[in-house]
Amino acid sequence: MIILLLLLHGLLSVLLLGALTHQSASLLRRRPESNDRSIEPTAGFMGHYSAINGRLMVTAVVVCYLITFTIGAVLYPTYRLDVRVAFAEMQLPWAIALFEIKEHWAALGLGLLPFYVQSWRSAAMRQPKLVLTLCLSVVVWFNFIVGHVLNNFRGL
Repeated sequence: MIILLLLLHGLLSVLLLGALTHQSASLLRRRPESNDRSIEPTAGFMGHYSAINGRLMVTAVVVCYLITFTIGAVLYPTYRLDVRVAFAEMQLPWAIALFEIKEHWAALGLGLLPFYVQSWRSAAMRQPKLVLTLCLSVVVWFNFIVGHVLNNFRGL
C-alpha cells in the first residue's frame, strides 16, 4: 500500500509540476492587457503553449496540490519511522535537514493556496498573480527535486 501511495504521490506531483510550469510560462509571456480567462494563441509553439484557461488551471493546481499534500501526510509516519532513522544511521544529517525544509516549504505552499486562488479571480491583480504562481512553482519544483534525491538515497 505504501508503494502505491508513493507512486501516486510522485505522479500527482509531476502533474502539479506541469500545471504550474505551464501556468507560469503563460503568465511570463502574457501581455498585461490580455484576458485572464483564455488567450487567443499567437503564432508558433510558445504562443499556443502559453494560451491557457487560467481559471481551469487554478482548479487543477489546487486539487493536485491538496491531494499530493494529503498523500504526503499519509506517507509521513512511515518515512519518519523507516527512512529518517536510516538517514541518521548513515550519518546523513543534511538529508534529514533537507527533508525538514521540504516539509516547511510544502506547508508554506499550502498557506499560499488561498491567496493564489484569490489573485486569479481578479483580472486586475496581474503582479500578485505572477508572484504567487511563481512562488508556488518554486515550492513544487524544490519539493519534487528534494523528494527524488532523498528517495534515491533511501526510499520507502
